[in-house]
Amino acid sequence: MNVLIIGSGAREHAFCWKIKQSRKCKNLFVAPGNAGTSVLATNLDISIKDFVKIKESLIQYKIELLIIGPEIPLIDGLADFINNDCELKHVLVIGPSQGGAMLEGSKDFSKEFMFRHNIPTAPYKTFNQHTLNEGLEYLTTISPPYVLKADGPAAGKGVLILNELSRAQKELTNMLSNNKFGTSGHKVVIEGFLSGIELSCFVLTDGKSYLTLPSAKDYKRIGEGDTGLNTGGMGSISPVPFASKEFLLKVEKRIIKPTIDGIIKEKIDYVGFLFIGIIKVDEEPYVIEYNVRMGDPETQVVLPRIKNDFLEMMADTAKGSLKSIKLEIDENTFANVVMVSGGYPEAYERGKKITGLNTSH
Repeated sequence: MNVLIIGSGAREHAFCWKIKQSRKCKNLFVAPGNAGTSVLATNLDISIKDFVKIKESLIQYKIELLIIGPEIPLIDGLADFINNDCELKHVLVIGPSQGGAMLEGSKDFSKEFMFRHNIPTAPYKTFNQHTLNEGLEYLTTISPPYVLKADGPAAGKGVLILNELSRAQKELTNMLSNNKFGTSGHKVVIEGFLSGIELSCFVLTDGKSYLTLPSAKDYKRIGEGDTGLNTGGMGSISPVPFASKEFLLKVEKRIIKPTIDGIIKEKIDYVGFLFIGIIKVDEEPYVIEYNVRMGDPETQVVLPRIKNDFLEMMADTAKGSLKSIKLEIDENTFANVVMVSGGYPEAYERGKKITGLNTSH
């Protein structure tokens, strides 16, 4: 089978590593890929936003399976673009429709979805440019910390947690009136603050049935002891040490199943991964957010735990045959450490040569 993976991160490198283990993988391509993926696959110099070039590559390289890694092309409708093209009917696609991607693309949409389906999450209210004054007033009626979330994607920077009312009101004004996050912040969700410990839960669905994949815990802060500035993730571990079987059963019953049932009930076209950000509060699970793709750096510890032929899993999912798969999980613990240039996540040098990999593990 000829496979194309869209994306350029460590997540896509992990996909390559796992798919390359399958005897059914004939040719593997990544667009645009990175230095790591180039060792396992053929990198294609194509932007994740260039749908026309992606289509041309699907035809040129006789691609049979397309896996869309990042959220932006999903939110922009890449899965729909491929699935609705009569020249590409032979291509199996892993990635939800644009409608499904709204679960990550709009915080307001996802919160409404959770409330419609009685999925536990923090209370919230949404405000826009026309209701700014109401939002400012609403902040005076709730207790700190104040959680402000830009409605749209903001490269991981669209969530503000503030302790002072005056600062929260100023930031709400900046978001709604001063384009702090561009169009992504033209609607803002103000959410109740939940105090607990976070974890990531992953689901694979063909739109009819689902498999619960191993959960993981990622560590966001740059410094030792989980201190300092937030990053895209400095490491991850799976299984999650503080997530007991009893707790994960609660997640399954109260969050995962109602979410998939809701997707089916609302006739949302959804084939692919669902990443549910969970917070554990006094042994009870609540949803922080939905993401419509795998996490990074969590993928790097989730995939090694899956014993199944991953390429077969992907193909069966895209064909709507997920129900036939019996998931086999490695019970060992896997950890991932992220290496970054000095200065990250602020100003840092790029393009440095990586050496010493042969002695790093």
